[in-house]
Amino acid sequence: MALGALIHSTADFAVSVTGIAGPGGGEILQPVGTVWFGWALRMPDDVIFESAVHEFRGTRAEVRESAERTALIGIQSILSKSI
Repeated sequence: MALGALIHSTADFAVSVTGIAGPGGGEILQPVGTVWFGWALRMPDDVIFESAVHEFRGTRAEVRESAERTALIGIQSILSKSI
């Protein structure tokens, strides 16, 4: 999703987050708390792209907070690789 957003826009950076925060909707292979992330950074001659999946525990609010924190950490990480 992040790469697609970057390709179809004039943005230099994109972040995508999707998952199952709960309380329902989980499955055996994708339980509640499963969250996928994507980060894409446009460079002059290339695109840096990273993705990750995490399984968080807790209430819906706690899963969302953990996802927000992870998305921000990922932004820091990919930006540090561009320097």
